[in-house]
Amino acid sequence: MIREVSLTIDVSHALGLGEPAHIAVRVVLPDPALLGARPTVCFAKPGGGYTGGYFTCDLPGPATGNQAAFHAARGWIVVASDNLGSGNSSNHAPHLLGFTQATAAARAAEEEVLLRLANGVLAEGYPPVTQPLRLGIGQSTGGALTLVQQARFESFDGIALLGFSALHNHPPTPPGERPVVTPWFARDLPADAPGGVINAGALRTEGGTGGSPWASLAWSFHYDDVPADVIEQDLAHYEAIAAGQPDAPRDPAPWLSYTTPHEAARFTLTPGTVAPEAAAVRVPVLCAMGERDLVVDPPGESRAFRSSPSVDLFVCPRMGHMHNFAGTRSLFWERIHRFGEWCGAAQGSG
Repeated sequence: MIREVSLTIDVSHALGLGEPAHIAVRVVLPDPALLGARPTVCFAKPGGGYTGGYFTCDLPGPATGNQAAFHAARGWIVVASDNLGSGNSSNHAPHLLGFTQATAAARAAEEEVLLRLANGVLAEGYPPVTQPLRLGIGQSTGGALTLVQQARFESFDGIALLGFSALHNHPPTPPGERPVVTPWFARDLPADAPGGVINAGALRTEGGTGGSPWASLAWSFHYDDVPADVIEQDLAHYEAIAAGQPDAPRDPAPWLSYTTPHEAARFTLTPGTVAPEAAAVRVPVLCAMGERDLVVDPPGESRAFRSSPSVDLFVCPRMGHMHNFAGTRSLFWERIHRFGEWCGAAQGSG
């Protein structure tokens, strides 16, 4: 029987912000009989504007099921977090929600989960889980956070970046339509400082999409078989975030967040912004994405991971950027699961 445990973990000590900080996690536990000789613990980070429910809830769309239950039915423990500044995790001033703070908070929360699993105190009656294979996966902004965390802390034995490029992310538009122009930010300057937006000239001469900028992204975020009402709900949620309306009328959907890890999320469309971290990753990497996604050059992704012993690529058919809404979601999950098994085999062989 699959069980889900919700936790709120204090991470104030890891951040030193001078104010309390916590991370909300959902731990999905498989039947102990399925754990195997060396269990896998999969730490899952959602994209900007989403909670851990992106992985643990049955999302609307042309298919059924959720990713955490898919993996748990095959013996994995899945730990789905709300990123710092999102969902039920603590929110802070935007300048305190960058890569440094978000990854330090995630690391502290994940280490606490591993400690509770090892001591057999995470859930009543659940056996101790020691020395597991640690897999890190992240969708969109969550992929950026997973990548930076791995480079800085070596938290995982393998990482899967889902709809996130270590080199260049950019939303495609339908053939014949005007391309989207997004701001590229300098990492060492505020956005409103001179030089803070490094492609300001292009924005002045080529920017503007006409109408809602988020509506222009519908084609890349959701494939054609996703119902129109689902797409509308998703785009409305992004509109509220873009408008800076964290107190907008709440959608009851538990997978949405009207706040994001702002300072980290704004860099995700800047080319090469985490390229140094990618080059430092020393574990196997899976680059997985939809047929219509934000990764500009899927075959070129392997160039980013100079220190990795193994880089896999998977482009899932009939899927947009929001993978877990897609009709082919289970195929996507299957590829991730096979990657986790490969990481275990690689570890076992030394």
